[in-house]
Amino acid sequence: MTDRTFDPNTWLDAYRETFASVHKSQEEGFKAVERFARFQYAVAGDCLEAGIAQTQAALAAKTLPDLLNKHTELGTKLGEKLRARAQEFATLASEAQSSVAAFATEAATRASPSAKKAA
Repeated sequence: MTDRTFDPNTWLDAYRETFASVHKSQEEGFKAVERFARFQYAVAGDCLEAGIAQTQAALAAKTLPDLLNKHTELGTKLGEKLRARAQEFATLASEAQSSVAAFATEAATRASPSAKKAA
C-alpha cells in the first residue's frame, strides 16, 4: 500500500500553474481581436465620411472644375487618413506579434522543467 493521499489543493495548484500561460494568451488574444475590430470600425467610418463628403460636394458643385477640385481635395484628405491608419495597423500588428512571441517564450520556459521531470 502507498502512504500517499490525494490532495486536491496540490492538484489545483498544478493545474493553475500549467494553464496560466494559456489563460493569459487567451486574454491577450481577445484584446488584440478587440483592437483590430475597433481599428476596422474606424477605417470604415473614415471611408463613410469621405463618401458623404464627396456626395455633398457633387450636389453643391456649380461647375465641373469646381467638382473636380473638390473631389481631388477630398481624395487627398482620405489618402492621408488611410496612410495614418496603415501606420496604426502596422503598430497593432507588431504589438500582437510581440505578444504571441512572449507567450511562446513563456510557454516554452514553463514546459522545460515539466519535460525534465517527465524524463
